[in-house]
Amino acid sequence: MTNATADLPPPPTRYRDPLHVGAVRLPSRFNLAPLAGYTNLPFRLTVRELGGVGLCTTDLVNARAILEGIRKTMDLLATDPAERPLFVQIFGSKAAEMAGAARWLVDRGLADGIDINMGCPVRKVVATGGGSSLLCDTTGATVDLVRKVVEAVPVPVTVKMRLGWDDDQLTAPHFAREFEKVGAAAVTIHGRTREQGFGGGVSHDGIRRVVEAVEKIPVFGNGDVRSVADAARMIDETGCHGIAVGRGALADPWVFRQFDNWVRTGDPGPRGTYAERIGFMRLHLRRLVAWRGGEKYGCVQFRKVATWYTKALRLPKAVQQRLVMLSDLAEFEDVIGPFAESGPPPGWGEWDAQQAHVPVPAGPVAHW
Repeated sequence: MTNATADLPPPPTRYRDPLHVGAVRLPSRFNLAPLAGYTNLPFRLTVRELGGVGLCTTDLVNARAILEGIRKTMDLLATDPAERPLFVQIFGSKAAEMAGAARWLVDRGLADGIDINMGCPVRKVVATGGGSSLLCDTTGATVDLVRKVVEAVPVPVTVKMRLGWDDDQLTAPHFAREFEKVGAAAVTIHGRTREQGFGGGVSHDGIRRVVEAVEKIPVFGNGDVRSVADAARMIDETGCHGIAVGRGALADPWVFRQFDNWVRTGDPGPRGTYAERIGFMRLHLRRLVAWRGGEKYGCVQFRKVATWYTKALRLPKAVQQRLVMLSDLAEFEDVIGPFAESGPPPGWGEWDAQQAHVPVPAGPVAHW
């Protein structure tokens, strides 16, 4: 065991046991959480190939746009047999549309399960009555929405949510209990309120209350898990049945492999090396080009993720500035090739890459 992991606690023995979400058996208890604009097919597939992922979920997809056949929405639904099991996350506020979209996805074999988004804090989502705003309605309409989606499809239906709208409305335990009663197969709970956005700390106590509110279904903890030590602390303090990792996987895609190694052997092993990180970046870009149907559009998509790649690799600012304006694969190789050949800069270490910053919305949450 390395010095950096010598103080890790032993993994909980129950995490070695198989976990099912409905009838879907997960290969591990560590899931890739959906992140709008990031967890598309190229990223999901590339992360899954590193090992250790239990379940992937798509970007959030507008239920109405699915039913209307919007082209950009269809692109978000691209999948590959190698990334199954796959759940599709849908959002909306109308039960009939949500149920119809779920049925459309399952009828076409695009989803092994349906995840309902009740966690997104962004204004354009909550303004339509979707995302976190659904956690404000305790009159029964939100629970009825989940019930109708469950009744519409033969696959597991799950819910990803926050603790509530704000500290005065911590409704997640109530909803988790009610969702289980109407047939939800699992819930994922992000340990912040909508008002917090991504600021402040994650409440492990809040997640524990959700775990204690249900009888049988698994509860996945989510928020600020960037390392095995973070995961061990969340498991210990919340009792969660599994963990969903979002931003932590962007900064360190090898974290799932480490989780799996830790559970099986007690030693997570190393993060990705410098060469592995460059290889991952290259493969991700090539897959973005294939997914978007051309170098121009794939490179535009890559620009969104270029900054956190350059920070993890500690590349010069000039490299970051070129990659965020990338236009073709030849330019990418021209920029990255010299660093691939020379290897890591002095002082770079696989553990340092954990500190790579993943940008999130800033400013008042009401303005997002």
